[in-house]
Amino acid sequence: MLRTVHVVPELSERPPGFVGPDLSPQGLELKPRRLGDGVYALLANTPPKDNNGLVVGDNAALVIDAGVTPQIGRQLQRLAARLTDRPIAYLANTTFHGDHTFGNAAFPQQVIVVSSRANKAAMDDLDREKRLRGESMHADPATLAGIQDWRRPDVAFDQYLELDLGGRTVELWHFGPGNGPGDVLVHVPDAKVTWTGNFLGRAGIPPMLLIGDPVTYTASLRAMRDTLDVDRLVPGHGFMADARPATDWMLGYLERLWEAVSQRRAGGQPLEAMLEEIPLWDAIRLPPFLPRARRLARLIRDLHRLNILATHQWLQRQEAPGTEPTLPAVEGS
Repeated sequence: MLRTVHVVPELSERPPGFVGPDLSPQGLELKPRRLGDGVYALLANTPPKDNNGLVVGDNAALVIDAGVTPQIGRQLQRLAARLTDRPIAYLANTTFHGDHTFGNAAFPQQVIVVSSRANKAAMDDLDREKRLRGESMHADPATLAGIQDWRRPDVAFDQYLELDLGGRTVELWHFGPGNGPGDVLVHVPDAKVTWTGNFLGRAGIPPMLLIGDPVTYTASLRAMRDTLDVDRLVPGHGFMADARPATDWMLGYLERLWEAVSQRRAGGQPLEAMLEEIPLWDAIRLPPFLPRARRLARLIRDLHRLNILATHQWLQRQEAPGTEPTLPAVEGS
């Protein structure tokens, strides 16, 4: 029986002066970092370009995310071949976004692409996805022009999928909407490492509320926190993180964001003033010697402004006639 999946469309509006993340593959090199026996974070040399991952078992390997172009997908396969002689059996997509999935087409058909059912359902308009992701191709706006094949997942799951690589189990979880409708976390229990895609990053770096719902996002984060035994997070972009501080910071950020925007809306403050006046709480402090530190600091501010806009629009929809308002769950509920 075919199952209908409701996919909340991504916010296409941006606040004035917004400069999105530079996700262009130009100059991208993936640097392996060993996190355990057969467990590798493949980290972009220039954040916030896309990170990836490789998990190796006795019989097979799993690659996490495929990159923004087929060329990056092939680079990933070459890197995997240097790190292991086990064949790649699975490719996990943490989100449907093209910077994580356009590289799917470069993987052989025998490699099984897996993701959530919501992510697969969202992969229905290649032209729109190229247009949305195109705003992040700073170095070369034409990067995505030649992409004609958007390979969708071969296997889609609702909440949980377990993969056996031989002597190692990898868990794929969908705890609910967050950055997007179908965020997938790839968890390696024996290493206590989780790839979080766009769902959760390092403390002090705001997410992108691209479906504009801080309340459901909060519930999804709590479900992750209460389910997974994890020490280290590998986000889809940026720096690796300790799991508990990152989760606690994100929960606090989303709750304060919802409270600030809703209170100011109730007081009649216009959106334009909110974008300038709502502070970014406890932002990460970037060392000045970090490459592109000034650009990353600007990006962090812009992400926060985008989240103010997204929350404002979500509250507007909640207050529309015939819509029951959704309130954030209190801690422990």
